[in-house]
Amino acid sequence: MEKVLVLDFGGHYNQPIARKVREQNIYAEIVSYQKITADEIVAQGYKGIIFTGGPDSVFEPDAPHCDAAILSAGLPILGIGYGCQLIAYMAGGKVTYASEISEFGATELISDGSELLDGFPPVSICWMSHRNHIKEAPLGFHVTAYTERCPVAAMENSKDHIYGVQFHPEMIETEYGELVLHNFLYNICGCVGEWKMDRFVEEKIAQYRERLADKKVLLALSGGVDSSVAAVLVNQAIGDNLTCVFVDTGLLRKDEADHVEKTCRDILNINVTRVDAADRFLSALKGVTSPDEKRRIIGEEFNKVFEEEAKKLGKVDCVVQGTIYSDVLERGAGDITFSASGEGALHQVVEYDEMAEPLRSLFKDEVRKAGLALGMPEEFCYRQPFPGPGLAIRCVGEITKEKLETLREADAIFREEIAKSGYDRFTNQYFAVMTDTHSVGVLGEERVVGSTIVLRAVTSDDFMTADWSRIPYEILATASARITSEIPGITRIVYDITPKPPATVEWQ
Repeated sequence: MEKVLVLDFGGHYNQPIARKVREQNIYAEIVSYQKITADEIVAQGYKGIIFTGGPDSVFEPDAPHCDAAILSAGLPILGIGYGCQLIAYMAGGKVTYASEISEFGATELISDGSELLDGFPPVSICWMSHRNHIKEAPLGFHVTAYTERCPVAAMENSKDHIYGVQFHPEMIETEYGELVLHNFLYNICGCVGEWKMDRFVEEKIAQYRERLADKKVLLALSGGVDSSVAAVLVNQAIGDNLTCVFVDTGLLRKDEADHVEKTCRDILNINVTRVDAADRFLSALKGVTSPDEKRRIIGEEFNKVFEEEAKKLGKVDCVVQGTIYSDVLERGAGDITFSASGEGALHQVVEYDEMAEPLRSLFKDEVRKAGLALGMPEEFCYRQPFPGPGLAIRCVGEITKEKLETLREADAIFREEIAKSGYDRFTNQYFAVMTDTHSVGVLGEERVVGSTIVLRAVTSDDFMTADWSRIPYEILATASARITSEIPGITRIVYDITPKPPATVEWQ
C-alpha cells in the first residue's frame, strides 16, 4: 500500500493534513519528528514526506528539528508553515522574526507558476498563520510565490524534489489548497491513489477471517459508531464466533438502548448480549458531583459488569476494540488499552491472548465511510458523537433518576426539532444539558421555582475546534416552548453560544 509520512512538529495541523491526503485516496501516517530517522523512513517505503506546522521558532535552541539526513534521503518533501521554515533553515536559508511581516488569516497570494503550484492563477487567496518568515531561500531553491508581507510564500528545489509553502493548503480558506496536495502527491511523489474504503474493508475482513478463524472473540459494544463499525467488520469475518456485550448503563439517550440492540441484532445480524445495569450505575453515582469522579466510577463499574459477563463465556482468545487513529495519536501511539468509547482498561479485567483493533488506522470520518462500505444504515453511521460516560456528564451536579429522565426528554425534543427542520444536515452535534441552576418561572398565575436546561449545538470538521451553530430562532423557539410545556419542572431554556476554544463541546 502506498503511503505518505506526515512528520509532526507539535502543531495542531497534523491531523487535518493527514485527512486531506487521505481524501486524495493516499494513506497518510502521522509520526513525531522525534520517533523516526531517515533510514527508517526509507526502509518503511514512504512515497513522500510532509513536514507539518508548529508553534515554535526554528532558530531557537530548543526548537523541534528532525534528522537532518531526511533532506538528503531522496524522497520528495513538502514543508507547510513551520515545516517550510525548517526546510529553509536546515538547508542554509535565513529565517527571521519581524512583527511587521506576520500574517494571520486570508491573504492574497501572488505566484508565477511552478511544479508544486501548477494550475494556480497569478493571484489567489491563501490562509496564513505565522510571525516568523523566510527572509532568504536556501541555495538551489526558487521562490515561486509571495504575498505583500511575505517574500517567500512558496519555494521549491525541483532537482532534489523539496518544496515548501508558508500558507496552509489543508485549510478550506486556501482557494487552491487541494491542488497543492494533488500536485505533490500525484505529480511529484508519483502516487496512483490506492487508498479506497471499499478495498480497506475487503482487506480487513479477509485478514480477520484468517487471523481469528475458530477463535472465541469478545467486543465491548457501546452503541457508538466506532465500536459498532468494528463489530460489523469482525462479524462479517467470523460470524457467531464474535460475542458483543452491550452494557446498558442507564445513562444513554431516550430509547437509545432499545434502538442499539434492535439495530445490531435484527439489521446488522450481530450476536449481542445486553446487560441491564442501570440501577447498579445509578447507585454507584449517588451523591457524586465531580465530573472526574463520575468518569472514574462509571469506568470502574463498567469493568466490573464486563468482567462478570466475560467470565460467563469462558476462555476468550481475542478482544476487539473500536480504537481509531485519533485515539492512537492522543495516547502516544502505544498499545491502546481503553475502548474508544471510554469504558476503561479492558486488559485489566478480561484474560485474552490477543487484541484486535480493525479501525486503528482510520479517522472518525473514515470510520463512518467504512460503516457505509460494510452495508450499515446511513443514519447509524452518522450518529452524533456521544461521550463514554453518557448523560452523566451532561447532568451537572448529583445524578438522580428524576434528573436523568428530565434530561432525556428535553434532549429528545431538541433533537427531534432539529431533525424535523432539516437543520441536522448543517450542525455536527446537538444536545441538551441539565444544569444545577434553578430560577423562578410563572405557571398560570403561580410563581414556581424550576430547573434550567441548556441547549448546545456545534459545527466542526474534526472537533479539535468547534463553533456554535447559528440555529434559526424559530427552531430554538419551538424547542423551548415544547420543553417548558411538556416537561414538568423546567422554567428556563438557554442556548450556549460559546465556541471551542475557549469552551469544550461538552459541559463537563
